[in-house]
Amino acid sequence: MGLDRSSNLQERSSEHPSRNGTGLKQLIRLRGISGEIKGKTWEAESILRAGRLGTLEIVLDDSSVSRKHAELRASPHGWIVRDLGSTNGTFVNGVRLGAEERPLHSRDIVQFGKVAMIVELNDSVPPESPVDPMMVEATSHQSWEEAVLGLAFDRNRCPRPGEQLLALLRAGQHLMHLENETELLHSILEDAVAVLDAQRGAIVLADGDNKLQLKAMAGDASGRFHFSQKLAQRCFQGGESVLCGSVDEDMELKMSQSIADGAMASVMCVLLRTPRRRLGVLHLDRNFWQKPFTEDDLFLADALAANTSMGIECAQLMQKQRDLFHNTLIVLGQAVELRDEYTGGHTARVTNFSVMLAQHLRLPAKDIELIKIGTPVHDIGKIGIDDSILRKPGKLTPEEFKIMQSHTVKGDNIVATIPDLHPIRPIVRSHHERWDGNGYPDRLAGENIPLLARIVAVADAFDAMTSNRPYHPDKKGKPADVAFAEVQKEAGHQFDPRCAEAFLEMQDRVLEFMTTLRQTSIFRAAAPV
Repeated sequence: MGLDRSSNLQERSSEHPSRNGTGLKQLIRLRGISGEIKGKTWEAESILRAGRLGTLEIVLDDSSVSRKHAELRASPHGWIVRDLGSTNGTFVNGVRLGAEERPLHSRDIVQFGKVAMIVELNDSVPPESPVDPMMVEATSHQSWEEAVLGLAFDRNRCPRPGEQLLALLRAGQHLMHLENETELLHSILEDAVAVLDAQRGAIVLADGDNKLQLKAMAGDASGRFHFSQKLAQRCFQGGESVLCGSVDEDMELKMSQSIADGAMASVMCVLLRTPRRRLGVLHLDRNFWQKPFTEDDLFLADALAANTSMGIECAQLMQKQRDLFHNTLIVLGQAVELRDEYTGGHTARVTNFSVMLAQHLRLPAKDIELIKIGTPVHDIGKIGIDDSILRKPGKLTPEEFKIMQSHTVKGDNIVATIPDLHPIRPIVRSHHERWDGNGYPDRLAGENIPLLARIVAVADAFDAMTSNRPYHPDKKGKPADVAFAEVQKEAGHQFDPRCAEAFLEMQDRVLEFMTTLRQTSIFRAAAPV
């Protein structure tokens, strides 16, 4: 943690310096966290002795402290503490020392009698930060590992209250739900706003150029601004969480448009990070009718951020993997289309229509994801159809049509060889089944046809009707209104009536999509709207 130093900075000794793996001297800082010494700091590179005696480095005017109470000393292996025969004892993290020496670590709590201090270890002496015009009350630049320790204990190493611990456990459960990054971020943010009693929250994540982009909002959505860009940028670039307890005391912040527009009276920007990299910032604010955020709030938020950042990073990596996988499937589908001059852009259009229909039917996100994966390769079996049939300029004979129908089974056999693609097999195999049982390849009927296949069947048939095909009169596709009428006519016969009705309900969206992409390659073979 990096609070302002008090005036009690002691002269540093060079005797027996403690060094880290880089050979730098390791500075120890003790920060008071109880009673009259709260906020005061003592620093050294070699030795600190505590007691009531005025010649010691740490003079403590407290009846529970002995004249020569304890000694902290740098050793070749790090800092150690030993009791000097005190009456009321020396404690580390609540455990009383005997005659032995005890090694110290960053964030340990050392107690001399009833006087408690927290240990901070840094390499060499940190340079003074340039004067910042913003009124920052406190900062925290804990490592990810240190922040994770805050899950069960507060900044004074005291167990967290039950409600805070439960809140952090709830935050951790988000790691189990990585299917959708957007939903993950909103879920994390809503918990943070509730736990820290914020009026508003925002998550901003860094893009490829390390520019912060707003990804999620929660709480009060009034006003144009939902976070302070300046504070968020300072937090991210400086690599430390920032607390501005009262923006009213700082004229620059008070006059900031985002602060004023959002009625922000107290602001926290908490660094989202993993051991590998910085991800972005969790921004929380309170209004003028709420109590200002405190340092305890900052450390609670920091613990929450550390507990959820791994989930965010995993979700981002999984999304990149999904995008790569989707693109591979799209390229595979396009490879099939290259063999048939009449079906150019077909899979892209059918995919879009199918996703729109699935969303209109309010299918779960998991099913919509399967539509996105499965529809681009719904005709993958055409790889196994001879060019003389696939590219025949006229109508197919009954024998040829039977061979063409086999593309559903061939496609299913191809997809079956890839275990991760098994969930999309119903789309590939059954998108030509009919509601009345007269489809192929298995003559399934009604609800026995998988729902995702029924959805793709409507989208596939609509695009086939509106696209230029060799079996159409003059090889030209039908106008969209004629195709919509055909969908309505075949509801309950060729198509699932619920899917057909939903598709007709979204006519305007379909027409808008077709018009928007009319001039692109996706619609180069489509009929006029």
